[in-house]
Amino acid sequence: MGQEPRTLPPSPNWYCARCSDAVPGGLFGFAARTSVFLVRVGPGAGAIPGTPPFRVIGELVGHTERVSGFTFSHHPGQYNLCATSSDDGTVKIWDVETKAVVTEHALHQHTISALHWSPQVKDLIVSGDEKGVVFCYWLNRNDIQHLFIEPRTIFCLTCSPHHEDLVAIGYKDGIVVIIDISKKGEVIHRLRGHDDEIHSIAWCPLPGEDCLSISQEENSEEPEIPNGKVTPQTPVAKGCYLATGSKDQTIRIWSCSRGRGVMVLKLPFLKRRGGGIDPTIKERLWLTLHWPKDQPTQLVSSCFGGELLLWDLTQSWRRKYTLFSASSEGQNHSRIVFNLCPLQTEDDKQLLLSTSMDRDVKCWDMATLECCWSLPSLGGFAYKLAFSPVDMGCLAIGVGDGMIRVWNTLSIKNNYDVKNFWQGVKSKVTALSWHPTKEGCLAFGTDDGKVGLYDTYSNKPPQISSTYHKKTVYTLAWGPPLPPISLGGEGDRPSLTLYSCGGEGIVLQHNPWKLSGEAYDINKLIRDTNSIKYKLPVHTEVSWKADGKIMALGNEDGSIEIFQVPNLKLICTIQQHHKLVNTISWHHEHGSQPELSYLMASGSNNAVIYVHNLKTVIESNPESPVTITEPYRTLLGHTAKITSVAWSPHHDGRLVSASYDGTAQVWDVLREEPLCNFRGHRGRLLCVAWSPLDPDCIYSGADDFCVYKWLTTMQEHSRPPQGKKSIELEKKRLSQPKPKPKKKKKPISRAPVKQEVYDGNEDESIRESSGPVENGVSDQEGEEEAREPELPSGIASVASREPVTCTPVSVGSEKSKITVNNKVTVLKKESPKEKSESITKKRKARSMLPLTTSLDHRSKEELHQDCLVLATAKHSKELNEDVSADLEERFHLGLFTDRTALYRMIEVEGKGHLENGHPELFHQLMFWKGDLKGVLQTAAERGELTDSLVAMAPVAGYHVWLWAVEAFAKQLCFQDQYVKAASHLLSIHKVYEAVELLKSNHFYREAIAVAKARLRPEDPILKDLYLTWGSILEKDGHYAVAAKCYLGAASAYDAAKVLSKKGDAASLRTAAELASVVGENELSSSLALRCAQELLLVQNWVGAQEALKLHESLKGQRLVFCLLELLSKHLEERQLSEGKSSSYNVWAAGTEGPFVERVTAVWKSTFRLETPEQYQAALEQLQSIKYPSATNNTPSKQLLLHICHDLTLAVLSQQAASWDAAVEALLHAVVRSYDSGNFTIMQEVYSAFLPEGCDHLRDKLGEHQSPITPAFKSLEAFFIYGRLYEFWWSLSRPCPESSVWVRAAHRKTTSAEQSQQTDGASPQETDTKASRTEPSGPPELDLRLTEESEQMLITCKELFSEKHASLQNSQRTVAEVQETLADMIRQHQKSQVCKSTANGPDKNGPEQVAERSLSSLQSQCSQEEKNQPLSLPDLTKRLTEANERIAKFPESVKLWPFPDVLECCLILLHVGAQCPGSVTPDMQQRAQELLQKYGNTKVYRRYCQTFCP
Repeated sequence: MGQEPRTLPPSPNWYCARCSDAVPGGLFGFAARTSVFLVRVGPGAGAIPGTPPFRVIGELVGHTERVSGFTFSHHPGQYNLCATSSDDGTVKIWDVETKAVVTEHALHQHTISALHWSPQVKDLIVSGDEKGVVFCYWLNRNDIQHLFIEPRTIFCLTCSPHHEDLVAIGYKDGIVVIIDISKKGEVIHRLRGHDDEIHSIAWCPLPGEDCLSISQEENSEEPEIPNGKVTPQTPVAKGCYLATGSKDQTIRIWSCSRGRGVMVLKLPFLKRRGGGIDPTIKERLWLTLHWPKDQPTQLVSSCFGGELLLWDLTQSWRRKYTLFSASSEGQNHSRIVFNLCPLQTEDDKQLLLSTSMDRDVKCWDMATLECCWSLPSLGGFAYKLAFSPVDMGCLAIGVGDGMIRVWNTLSIKNNYDVKNFWQGVKSKVTALSWHPTKEGCLAFGTDDGKVGLYDTYSNKPPQISSTYHKKTVYTLAWGPPLPPISLGGEGDRPSLTLYSCGGEGIVLQHNPWKLSGEAYDINKLIRDTNSIKYKLPVHTEVSWKADGKIMALGNEDGSIEIFQVPNLKLICTIQQHHKLVNTISWHHEHGSQPELSYLMASGSNNAVIYVHNLKTVIESNPESPVTITEPYRTLLGHTAKITSVAWSPHHDGRLVSASYDGTAQVWDVLREEPLCNFRGHRGRLLCVAWSPLDPDCIYSGADDFCVYKWLTTMQEHSRPPQGKKSIELEKKRLSQPKPKPKKKKKPISRAPVKQEVYDGNEDESIRESSGPVENGVSDQEGEEEAREPELPSGIASVASREPVTCTPVSVGSEKSKITVNNKVTVLKKESPKEKSESITKKRKARSMLPLTTSLDHRSKEELHQDCLVLATAKHSKELNEDVSADLEERFHLGLFTDRTALYRMIEVEGKGHLENGHPELFHQLMFWKGDLKGVLQTAAERGELTDSLVAMAPVAGYHVWLWAVEAFAKQLCFQDQYVKAASHLLSIHKVYEAVELLKSNHFYREAIAVAKARLRPEDPILKDLYLTWGSILEKDGHYAVAAKCYLGAASAYDAAKVLSKKGDAASLRTAAELASVVGENELSSSLALRCAQELLLVQNWVGAQEALKLHESLKGQRLVFCLLELLSKHLEERQLSEGKSSSYNVWAAGTEGPFVERVTAVWKSTFRLETPEQYQAALEQLQSIKYPSATNNTPSKQLLLHICHDLTLAVLSQQAASWDAAVEALLHAVVRSYDSGNFTIMQEVYSAFLPEGCDHLRDKLGEHQSPITPAFKSLEAFFIYGRLYEFWWSLSRPCPESSVWVRAAHRKTTSAEQSQQTDGASPQETDTKASRTEPSGPPELDLRLTEESEQMLITCKELFSEKHASLQNSQRTVAEVQETLADMIRQHQKSQVCKSTANGPDKNGPEQVAERSLSSLQSQCSQEEKNQPLSLPDLTKRLTEANERIAKFPESVKLWPFPDVLECCLILLHVGAQCPGSVTPDMQQRAQELLQKYGNTKVYRRYCQTFCP
C-alpha cells in the first residue's frame, strides 16, 4: 500500500489537434476541461519501487472555458514554459514550476482551434482559429503578427523544426498549406489531396529528402497533386518531408521540394479480438501522427478503434505497418486516439504518450511497442465512493459519464488499477453499495431512476430491477428483508435485500434474487405497523445499522425517523435538522467502546453535522415513538451544505465530512474538535470514504471530475475556511464558467464538438450496446441539468446555486488572481439574474386572497396568537366579547370559522382587489359567494365584463343571461372588438343585429358568412350586403372579388363589367366568357372584341382569333383580323412593319399568289365563307361599324385595323359583286392612310388591291355616270398622285437600283410631309424635303424615260382639276384665317396676364416679354404679308367669303377627298426642271396657271413667285 497522495484526474479533452505535450526530463501535460494536469514521468516521479514511474504533480488553473490547445517550449533551458489556448479566447503562457501565468493575449475573436510553440524560435507561439486567422506571438519582445491566409476553418498547425519561418496549416476541408510568416504569410505550397478534416501534421525530423528512398521519378499511388504556388529557390524547396493525417482515412507524405504528394497510406480495418469490425468504426475516426525523432523511416499513427500503428516508410510501394502491443491482450485503447506525444525520460527511455476517447492516458515504450502503464480518468462528477467490505481494497466510484470505476487501491504493480463497467448503465451513476458478504456484488443507482446489480468478477451485463424510481436514485443500502419479502421460508428469501431511496421521496425494497419482480414501497409497511393516518414525509436518505436491526430514514423536512425490525416500528423521531437530510452514517461496531455503535451522524442542506446517541432509545424499546430535539454532539465549521459523512473504521468516534464549501473535514466527534481540513478539490465535494486499510488515508470525489486520495497527516489546515478564507475558496470554485445550454449531438466535426466536449469529458451517450457508450454531451453540461431532489443524498443541483466547478487561483500570480476574480464576479451576477427571471415568470399569477396570505406570514408570535384565538373560537360553546372582537380584527380567520366570518373576509379581500385595480379577482370572489347577478351588474356598469363572467351568466337565469350578453356586446363594441360582439349577439339569436353590426363596421366578409349561414337565401339583406361590398371593392380596385360579390347578388352584368375594368387581355377574356355564360350576348361580344384589340397591340394573332371565337356575332371581325394578320405578315416580309411577331396563325404562312386571292382562300378554308349570301351577311355585319377619320396622331396599329376594316368591306363587296361599295370602301382605306400621313401604307394598299391600276374597276363600273363615279375619280387621282411621287423620287438617284432605297429612305419623310399637308403646311415642307433629295449636280445626259413613265406623266392631267383646286383654295383660306384669329386670341390673353401682374415686385419683366412677343408677331406678319390687314373685320369678311364659295360647290366634289392640286402642280414643275422635255409645255403652262390663280394663300405664295415669274 502506497503512503502517498494520488489523483484520479478528469479526462483529457477530446477532438483537439494538440492538447497534450511532453518535454525531455519526464514532464507530461494534458488539457482536461478548463485546466492542464501535469504528470511527472520516469525516475523523478518519486513513485514507489515496483509501481509505474509516474505521478500527477499539479494543475495549471486560470482558464474559464475548455482548454483547446497545450504545447511545451522544446528549447533547452525553458522546458518549464508552456502555452495553452482556450475557448475563452485567450492564449496563456505558463511557468510550470510556479504554476503561474507569465503572460497572455486575447487577440483571437473566434474559437481558437490550433496552437504550437515553434521548435526553432524560442519565444514564438503560433495559434489559429476557426475563421482562418493566424496570430504569431513573440513572447520576449511582446510582438504580434496577424495573418489571414484562407477563409477556412483551421484544424491544426505545426511549425517547421528546420526552418524558423515555415508553418504548415491543415484545414477542415482537407487543404494543407505551408506559409512563410516572414513574408506576411505568403503561401509557399498548397497541398491538395485530402478531402476531409486534417487532424494532424508532422514534419520529418530530418531535413532534406534523402532519408526516404523515394526517387524523383517515382510517383505516389495517386496522380501528381500540383500545388498552388512553387518557389524553387526558397530554402524549404531544398527538401523536407511532411506527413498529414486526415479524417478521409489516409496518411499522405508530401515532398516540400516538389510541392506534391509522394506517398499515400490508407488505414487498414483491423478485426478486434473476439469479434468482427465494429459497424460504427468507419464513422468515428481521429487520425493523429507522430514522426519519431530517431527513426525518420518510421511513422506512428492512430487507427479506427484505438490501435496504434508503426508504419515502415522505406518501401513506398508496399503498405507495411506494425501493430503496437500486438502480443498483449487488452493493452490497446478501446476508442479513437486524439493525441500522441513523445517523451524522453531522465534515464533516456523513449516513450510515447497517447490520449483517447476511452478516457485513458497510456504510455508506450518505443523500443518494444508495449504499453508501460495507463492513467485512468473521469468524464463526469464523482458522485459516490464505496469500499467493498469483502475485497477490502476495492473502491467503487460512481461517475457522471455513465461508467462505474472499480479501483483496486491495493495493487502493488499498478497504482491506478482501474476497471470500467458501462454495460446497462446508460446514465449518471449516483449511488453505489457493495453487498456486505457476497464478493464482487455491487449495487448501483442512476440519475434516471434505474437500480441494478453488477458482478464485478464477471463480464456479464448487470441485472436491472424492473421497478424504476421516477427520479434520481439518492442512496442504496443492504438490509434484512421486510414484509412481504420476509414472509417466505428460509430457503425462499434472501438474507439481505436492497433498499433504494429516490428523488420522488420513496424507499423501495428490491429482492436481489428476483430483480425482475416487483419492488415494494416500505411506506405501506410503515403505515400499517404504526397505524399512521397522516401524510408520510418525503424520504431522502436510508441507512441501516450494522447489526441490521435498526433503519434510519432521513426526510426532506430535516427529520430523521428510527425504525425497528421486523415490521418497521417507529421508535424515535429526531427533530434536529431543518433542511433536507443528505447523508446518515452509523458508527462501526468493532471499536473499543461498543456503546459507540449507537452513534449516528447526519448532514443536511445546512452546514451543521449532528451526532445522536440512540443507545437509550433503542434499548428501552418505547411503546410510543420518542422525539429527540437535542443532539449528542454538534460539529460546527462547514459553510455550505453537507453531502456525505463517513466514520473511520480505524478509530473510535472519528468522522470525515464532505461539503459544498469545497473541503473535506476530519472530526474528533467525542470532543467536537476539528482535526484536519483537505482543500485540494476545485469543486464542491459530493462524496467521501475512509480507506478500510490505512487509518491515515481518505478518498474524496467532487464535481471537478476528480477523485483525490489524501493523507490526514499531510494537511496544513485543521478546520474549514472561515471568513475571508471562505470567500476566497468560494471565488476559487466560481472561477469555472457558467454551464452552456445542452445542444443536440451532431455528427462529429470541429464546431459542434466544442459545444459537446465542453471540458473534453462528456456524459457517455447511451446509444451503443457493443461497447462503452459514446460521449453525448459534456458532463459539465449534463450535470447542470440535475434537479435538487435528484442528486445523491439530496444534493442540490449544480445549476440551481452557483456555477459548476472551482478553479484555485494560481500561486504567485497577482495578474491571474485579478482576472479570475473579475470573471467570477460577472458569473455570480448572471446566475442569480437568470434564476430571478424564471421566478418572476412563475409568480405572474396573482393570489386570490393576498391579504389573508400576507397575514399568515407575520411574526411567529402573531401566528401563535391566531392559533389560540381560533382554537378558543372553535371549542368555546359561547363566544365572549373579547373573542368576538379578536375574530373581527383577525378577519383572515374566517377561512377556518363560520360562513358569516368567511363572507366578511371575502368582502375585505374584494375591496382590496378593487383598490389595487384587479376587478376580475373581485368578481371571482363574489362568484364564490354565490352573488352572480350582482357581479354581472357591477362588471357591466364598470365595463369589466369578461368571457368567463358571461359564460357563467346562465346560472343566474335565462333573462339575466340575455341581458349580460347584450351588455357584453356593447362593451366589446366600445373596445373595437366587433366580430366578437357579433358572435355574442348570435349566441342569443340576434342575427339581424349581428349582421348589421358587422356591416356598419366594414366586416363584410364576416357579415355575409353569418347572413348566409343563418338567414333565408332570398332575404334582401344578403343581396344588399353583396352589392355594398362589391361597390367598395370595385372602388378599391379589387375587381375579381367585386365580380364574385355581384355574382352572389345575381347581378351578372355588373360582374362582367367590373371584371373588364382592369382592361388587360386576360380580364377582358374572362369578362367576355362570364357574360357569355350568363346570356349577356351583346356585352360578351363587345368585351371579346376589346380583348382581341388588346391582344392585337402585342401582336398575339392566335389569342386574338381565340377571343373573337367566343361570339358568333364577331365573325365579321374575325375576317378583319384575318386580313390584318395577312397584311402585317406581308409588310413584315417586305420589311416595312415596325416590329416582328412570332405568334401568327398557321394559315398565315402561305405567301404565293395575289394578296386578295390569298385572303379569300383563307376565308374560304378557315372561316367557311363560300357563297355570295355568306359574303353579303358578313358585309352587312361589318357595315354597321363606323370608325372615326384618321389624323397624323392616330397610332399605327389602330390605323392598320381601321384600314383593314375598310379593305375587308372592299373584298367582301367584290366577292358579292357590289362594285360601287367596293370602290367606296377602297377609297376610305386610301384616304385614311393619306389623312394619317402614312404614304407607305397607301402605296401598299394600291399594290396589294390594285396592282394593275384602276382600269379593272372602271370596267366593272361601266361607262355610264353613276353616283359613285366621283369616288372612283378620287380613287384614281390618289393612285396617280402616288405614282407621281414615286417617279419624282426615282429621278433623285440616276441608278435604277437605288430607286427602291431612296423611296424607302424617304418614306418617313413623306409621312411627315403628308401629315404637314393636312395642317396646311405641306407645300413648304414638301419643297424643303424634296430639295434635300435632289442630286448635287445635273442628272446624267443619257437619262431617258421609259414608256411607262411617259404614260404616267400624261395621265397626271387628271390631277389638274379646276373645281378641286378652287375648293381646296377656299378651304386653305378658311384654315389660314382661323389660325390668324387663334394667334390674335392667344396674344390678347398673354397681354391680359402681363397686365394683371404689373403691380408685382417684378412688373417690368413680364410686360416687356409680352410686348416683345406682340411686336415680333406683327413684324413677322408685316414681313410675310405686307398687304395683309390684321383687323378683325377684314378677317371676318375673308372667312365669310371663303365659306360662301365652299357652299356653292356640288356635294359630289365636297364628299370625296382629292389630292392637293397645287402640290401636284409643284411636283410636275420640279420634274420638268430636273428632266427637261419630260413634261409637255401644255401641262407646265396649266400647272403655272393653277398656281397663279389659286396660290394666293401664304402657304403657296413663295412657290408661285419661284415658278410663275
